[in-house]
Amino acid sequence: MHARVTRVEGSPEQVEEGIANVTGTVIPTAKGMAGFAGAYFLADRSSGTLLGITLWDSEEALRASEEAAQALRQGAASATGGRIAGVERFEVVAQA
Repeated sequence: MHARVTRVEGSPEQVEEGIANVTGTVIPTAKGMAGFAGAYFLADRSSGTLLGITLWDSEEALRASEEAAQALRQGAASATGGRIAGVERFEVVAQA
């Protein structure tokens, strides 16, 4: 399994808009992508930071989703009035 971790830094005043974007657009779109295995989305309401962790069945599935994921990231950044602060990719080596 592989994971992509995205950090979006936005405005605390627009966190709710960011959450609405995640629940209304990001999650439904990701669920339709081949190899999608789940996700966690975290919010720090005081700083306006959103963190998304998407899980993929394989490295190939993660890589195949890159173009669509970029568009979703841009939408999330726009919704929060913020910017994409980082995107990292990892192999999941343990799960509890």
